Order: sequence, then C-alpha cells, then structure tokens
Amino acid sequence: MIAIDNSVELTIKTYLGLPKRITGLVIPRKEYQEIFENFHALLDTLEKYASDKIIGIDLGLIEWFHRLRNQLYHQGNGLTIQKENVEVYSVLANKLFNKLFGFELVKPNTDRSRLLAEFLENWIVLETALHSIAWDNSLTGIPDKGISFSLKYLSGGSIITEDEKNNIKYFQQIRNKIVHDLKNNIDLLNKDMVNSFKLLVDRYRDYET
Repeated sequence: MIAIDNSVELTIKTYLGLPKRITGLVIPRKEYQEIFENFHALLDTLEKYASDKIIGIDLGLIEWFHRLRNQLYHQGNGLTIQKENVEVYSVLANKLFNKLFGFELVKPNTDRSRLLAEFLENWIVLETALHSIAWDNSLTGIPDKGISFSLKYLSGGSIITEDEKNNIKYFQQIRNKIVHDLKNNIDLLNKDMVNSFKLLVDRYRDYET
C-alpha cells in the first residue's frame, strides 16, 4: 500500500512538472511551488488543471487510500490493510498513469485483477463518453462533475432514455460496491458481469475522447 501510494504521488508530481509544451498546462509559478507540500494539494491541482485527463478516475477514492496508507505508515504497529484494498489501489494507480501518460505500467497477473482492470477501464471509457456527449449537446458546456452529473443532464434533455440511465446507474452501483469493498462484493466481479457491462459501454465507445 505504501509503495503504490508513493507511485501515485510520483506520477502526479511528474506529470504536473512536465514542460508546458508537453502537457499544455499553465500553472502559475507560485502555485506550482506550493502544490508539492502535501498530497491533497497535488490532487486539487490535478483536478483544477487537468480535469479532462482524469475523467473516470475517482480522486476521492485515491484520497481515501492515501489516508489508509498514512495510518499504516504512522500507526503501523499491529495495523494491517486488506489485500483487496491494495488490489483496487494498484489497478486504480495503473489507470491513472495510463490516463496521464498514455500507457500502462504493468499488466494484471491474476484472473481477478484482470477482471477488475477490464471493468474499471470500461468505466473510464463510459464516463468519458457520457461527458463528451453531454458537452456536445450543451450550448455552454458542462462542468466536470462525474458521471452522475452527465446522466442528469443527458436524461433531462431526453438525449438518453430512462431505461438507458437506469442501466448505467445499475452498473454504477456495482462499481461503487466493488471499489469500496471488494472483499465482500467479490462475487459481483465475474466474467459474465464484465462482459455485460462491456456491451453497454460499446454503445457509447465512439464518443470517447
């Protein structure tokens, strides 16, 4: 958990520290010097300047895992972290790196890790696609507030049907259960479920940016 969290921090620092010609980010010098003071400032800055790069990446979940890491590091005597939490964080870290730099660092090496990675990858595609559809159908654009906001906008504008919205929300509930408590929801993570979700995502894949 500590190693993965360190890799997430280094990933964000490296990306935000790249030249403007590479990332296109314009971060004021004073703000840039301040963001390296703590992990939360890194997340805030990434969300502020690169929100289009991290659609589908749950920064709140990353922050929660970081708190677990701090508990382990500073109060480590007798404290253990569930293997499932480490597994979810490792896949999430890999997806974050992929979104920022364009390729994955490692490939999942167990059946469950592969299913988890495939499911989260499709979730990122879906959230990105729905945001793109909402943006394309808005005259003023929409803020980057995640899939719930996109769904509300799209259904309110009759751009997707109520059945489509409910189907997406069903998989959103599954996603939340899995990433927040994989150990007790492991039965949800199976090939049939992942394939069913992929079929849903394929309807919107052309809209992914």
